[in-house]
Amino acid sequence: MEFTVRLIKSITLLIALTVSLFSATVFAQTMAESDIAERIAPVGDVYLDGEIATASVASQPEEPAGPRSGEKIYNTYCVACHATGVAGSPIKGDALAWAPRIGQGEEVLIQHAINGFNAMPARGTCMDCSDEEIAETVRFLIQGF
Repeated sequence: MEFTVRLIKSITLLIALTVSLFSATVFAQTMAESDIAERIAPVGDVYLDGEIATASVASQPEEPAGPRSGEKIYNTYCVACHATGVAGSPIKGDALAWAPRIGQGEEVLIQHAINGFNAMPARGTCMDCSDEEIAETVRFLIQGF
């Protein structure tokens, strides 16, 4: 019985190996050289500095040299949570939600924004924001209260 099972396994393995080798041979013979060249062609080009003309830096729009406004940072990084209340974040303009936070003082709010607090990540995900930009963003969020 054991011999029969081993024999069947061996024959099955031999058949599978024969079929895969036959399929690979047929596939390789049907591919033209142009098909092979197309498949292995590079997907891009590399140019060394100076080999091709590029647009000058002056023709591209410039970012302001000074710090970004609190409104710009809010609309870029903060709006996703503070416009919807994700993970308990206070919604901009909701005086009731902001009251206990504002009661702690502006400096505490700024430190929470810089260092992160509860579900809010540090700097509200704006890793390139300066401390002053974060402070301006906090002031923008709580203005009018």
